[in-house]
Amino acid sequence: MKKILLIATGGTIASTTGKHGLSPTVSAEELIEYVPEIRKCCEADYIQPYNIDSTNVTPAHWLTLAEAIRENYAAYDGFVVCHGTDTAAALSYLIQNSKKPIVLTGSQKPIDKEDTDARINLRDAFSYAASEKSAQVTIVFHGKAIAGTRAKKIRTKSFTAFDSVDFPVLATVREGKVLQYIEPPESVKNAAAPDFYKRLDGKVGLCCLTPGFSGAVLDSYFENNDAVVLSGYGTGGIPGGEYYDLYDVIEKWRGKGKTLVVTTQVQSEGSDMGIYRVGRDFKERFSVLESYDMTWESIITKLMWILSETRDEKEIERLFYKPVNYDLIV
Repeated sequence: MKKILLIATGGTIASTTGKHGLSPTVSAEELIEYVPEIRKCCEADYIQPYNIDSTNVTPAHWLTLAEAIRENYAAYDGFVVCHGTDTAAALSYLIQNSKKPIVLTGSQKPIDKEDTDARINLRDAFSYAASEKSAQVTIVFHGKAIAGTRAKKIRTKSFTAFDSVDFPVLATVREGKVLQYIEPPESVKNAAAPDFYKRLDGKVGLCCLTPGFSGAVLDSYFENNDAVVLSGYGTGGIPGGEYYDLYDVIEKWRGKGKTLVVTTQVQSEGSDMGIYRVGRDFKERFSVLESYDMTWESIITKLMWILSETRDEKEIERLFYKPVNYDLIV
């Protein structure tokens, strides 16, 4: 029987209703006690690095989780982390080429509620972590196993909270049984050991264009960040002209070594700046990175990882376009 480590962090799944609303109070041990079926599929241990609302999570918390997994990696066959989407993306870059599954899950309602989705999600997460064909960082939620870089939360209250953007689900989990559709790539199967990273550059900003957007806003983003993800219209259109005054701002900060990534505000099908003149002219003028079909969560956390490793422009570009855990379809 496989040994799986639960890493509890708080969040909705561990919350109870108090005077001021939901807040995390349920311990890791109590989470397992709520789902006795877990003991039938694996040996389960637990640790709790922190117990906070997911809203309060910072890159430092992601590093704590990655370090906890690194310290316990040899002793366990898989890991279940009670957390969310951004963390799945961040862990995909902090822990690369892992043969052992690192499964994130959570819930839309606390585990102590009668009508909760928490118990099923937690059971399914352990079932997937104990599966023979699971690997790398995934989210298991509402019966779907989604690559950590492909998951996006699309609903705030419904149990079908997560979707896999522009990529099939890796597997489904039904009544504790795993139906695997996509097996880990050979590069992961043949990896001698996972690659663990211990740093993130948290100074990455996401800036969304709106009609009437001011270049002064973008200037402030560049001033306070090492990289800016600029979310344009449609396939990645960035407006020019004096009204917006974006080109001069970008030229100034690119000259100072700041990184710019252009993405789209549209959830599915990604950017393609070569379709329209407004996008083509922009990309020909500036040496910028284009996100194509990457999710916002992946773009931001990938840049945090890359910028903690290098500031060389060519190396940043190489790493950005190097696929990790299905983040970029090439």
